[in-house]
Amino acid sequence: MSVVRPFRAIRPAVEYADKMISLPYDVMNREEAAAMAKGNPYSFLHICRSEIDLPQEDNPYDVKVYEKAKENIEKYLSDRVMVRDEKPMYYVYRQVMDNRTQTGLVACVSIDDYINDVIKKHEYTRVEKEIDRINHFDICNANTEPVFLTYRDDESLRSAIEGWADSHAFEYHIKTGDGILHTLWIIDDDETVAGIMSMFAKIPNLYIADGHHRSASAAKVGLKRREENPGYTGEEEFNYFMAVIFPDSDLKIFDYNRVVKDLNGLTYEEFLNKTEEKFAVTKIMNGPYTPEKKHTFGMYLDGNWYKLEAKPEIISADDVIKSLDVSILQDHLLNPVLGIEDPRTDKRIDFIGGIRGLSELERRAGSDMKVAFAVYAVNVSDLFEVSDQNKVMPPKSTWFEPKLGSGLFIHEL
Repeated sequence: MSVVRPFRAIRPAVEYADKMISLPYDVMNREEAAAMAKGNPYSFLHICRSEIDLPQEDNPYDVKVYEKAKENIEKYLSDRVMVRDEKPMYYVYRQVMDNRTQTGLVACVSIDDYINDVIKKHEYTRVEKEIDRINHFDICNANTEPVFLTYRDDESLRSAIEGWADSHAFEYHIKTGDGILHTLWIIDDDETVAGIMSMFAKIPNLYIADGHHRSASAAKVGLKRREENPGYTGEEEFNYFMAVIFPDSDLKIFDYNRVVKDLNGLTYEEFLNKTEEKFAVTKIMNGPYTPEKKHTFGMYLDGNWYKLEAKPEIISADDVIKSLDVSILQDHLLNPVLGIEDPRTDKRIDFIGGIRGLSELERRAGSDMKVAFAVYAVNVSDLFEVSDQNKVMPPKSTWFEPKLGSGLFIHEL
């Protein structure tokens, strides 16, 4: 049973929505955020990356940064740039990218469902990143950005959510500079809200697609508030955190590719010979090469593209983690041949989202890196299987596009 409940959003006044929407906080650095927000006092980056409003030398994790974010929220509310809805509601959020549409529900989910694995995970989190969002949410007294959740498609839920959007006027309709269309509808009918809530109660599990640090941090803030309020009833807003929940059939996972700085002391010939021990290697005369199925890889080395096919003996049929292409590449090439023992911490490896294309792999391998690997994308069924087995994917396994827009809704704690 999944608890999915409405909430009173803080959100932009209609006339400011196109100015406020931004990319999520974690897809840019401070300098990029400052450049994006330049000349726009209403950008949500003044909240989710509020260090851009402080002197450059300030620590981005200093308490002043989070206090500045809170101050900016309060200013937007007092200036009516943002408004607080009068009653708890659901919101339909639709994104269109490259003629592909995904339609989800903006709502709140339970920290108990997160703790008890009704909301399932597939990644580890890093303590320092959790602490950052814990401080941000706690001091702002709000979940400022949603978690990206998914579930196995359910026809009745899809019909209810999409049916509302198709039969009602939208609140926001924004095309951002990256070409993505963002549309939001308000579900303010109590009977419809109750019906959707009861349908979600029949969904056994929700799954984190993106936002493991946000969800972990939100849950810990909720637990902290419980300790501070021993008489809590469970109905307080701090017992819930904000999410956008999409059916799995709407989603697309892009490849998450790898580049490595050197060949671990090997010559090109030695490296190719060692690669051929576990992979069938074919030189591609008219590159680049995009992997067309599982267990195939593209490799760009010394100005040439190669197709790598994992040999049958290294493909595990009974271990969902070892059968992932990111694992096959790591376990049989990156680690034993190139010496990348821990891709989480090794400075010799970098990761490139497939949205940037294979030309970015060529560019990096021709500049600051030596070799690049194009990986076949993980699919949502892999994510479900890993999560259902309470296992963890290797780092940088999934890249979802489009990213959720930030600034269209805040959940007050």
